Amino acid sequence: MNSIWASWGIAAAATFGVIARPFRWPEAIWAVAGAALLIILGLLPLDLAWQAVGKGADVYLFLIGMMLLSEVARREGLFDWVAVQAVNHARGSPKRLFVLVYGVGIVTTTFLSNDATAVVLTPAVFAAARAAKTRPLPLLLVCSFIANAASFVLPISNPANLVLYGNHVPPLGPWFARFALPSVLSVIVTFAMLRVTQRRALDGTCESELEPVPLTTGGRISLAGIATTALALMTVSALDMQLGLPTALLGVLTTLAVMLTERRSPWPVVKEISWDVLPLVAGLFVLVAMLEHTGVIEMLARTLAAATRSGETAAGLIAGAALAVACNLVNNLPAGLVASSTLMQAHSPERIVDALLIGVDLGPNLSVTGSLATILWLNAIRREGENVGFLDFLKVGGVVMFPALACALAARIFFG
Repeated sequence: MNSIWASWGIAAAATFGVIARPFRWPEAIWAVAGAALLIILGLLPLDLAWQAVGKGADVYLFLIGMMLLSEVARREGLFDWVAVQAVNHARGSPKRLFVLVYGVGIVTTTFLSNDATAVVLTPAVFAAARAAKTRPLPLLLVCSFIANAASFVLPISNPANLVLYGNHVPPLGPWFARFALPSVLSVIVTFAMLRVTQRRALDGTCESELEPVPLTTGGRISLAGIATTALALMTVSALDMQLGLPTALLGVLTTLAVMLTERRSPWPVVKEISWDVLPLVAGLFVLVAMLEHTGVIEMLARTLAAATRSGETAAGLIAGAALAVACNLVNNLPAGLVASSTLMQAHSPERIVDALLIGVDLGPNLSVTGSLATILWLNAIRREGENVGFLDFLKVGGVVMFPALACALAARIFFG
């Protein structure tokens, strides 16, 4: 029993470190330190820890590919070109620019995933705000919130969807039947509430009619690489294949194509990538393995099964809401792993599974550490000299997330 309490204490401390970032140390340090301490103290067998790290292989590959695409596109001026197009279409209105960014965010999240929105779209949006000479934060917040709000339009819209369903992701027909209405409501309500919170920051005018920026050869290759990746993700998802390897390969091929065309070394691109996100994910997977090792998942499965027998509707609403909040304590990727294991042991019905998926996807809009996509977004804006503290994000997230979650859960439970 003492070892169980010690394990939970270390996990809680590591989670607090990821959320609060004491001494401003990167999130990865706290997650890895917690995982290492569990192993060193003998609280988690080394073989189980390595198995947990190995479970994240597809996620690591996916992130590597997306980060390569983003960095090479940034260096080749693709984001500056996109920024000028967006600013000129906004015609001097920050409000119109806000709507444009939101629309692009929906498309990017749907077809490239919420991590792509955080990694690829965020730098372009910052460039647009800079070109328009308007406040960047309202537009940057769009990238963060739409990355989660639109993350269950398709199965590939969020890697956490694939984690939760494992090898049993519903085909597109049943997926749309179950999630079309919740997705639409999530996107609309999130937009409305986010727009309300940013109404004052969007007052006034911004620059327009900027001089077009020519798209370089490297920029065109980067754009083609991103488009090809979107098509590849749709294809491999339809074939029920993992997304990581194709994404990584296309990221590497796009980077090499640009570097060979311009006869430059790829090292500057590789050096600028935020590699610390990979050990962060690995550390979180190990912390989840500790929960399974100490019997937490078995306890959760029994609780969920009992609640379902008492009333499936109430169980779905409560479980979805509880998981949504829990994602902000442990991040939605490990929360999705815990939920997946719990569902398998509890033999939960379809509506319960779907309610938990909505919680995993939408819940992270409450806090800045709720999802891997939001952490990637935070890294992206820090590179540009911006930052959003935990409490500042929470003030916006508390207004935006709960109404969207309530509408999406109700739509799936009562009308799905």
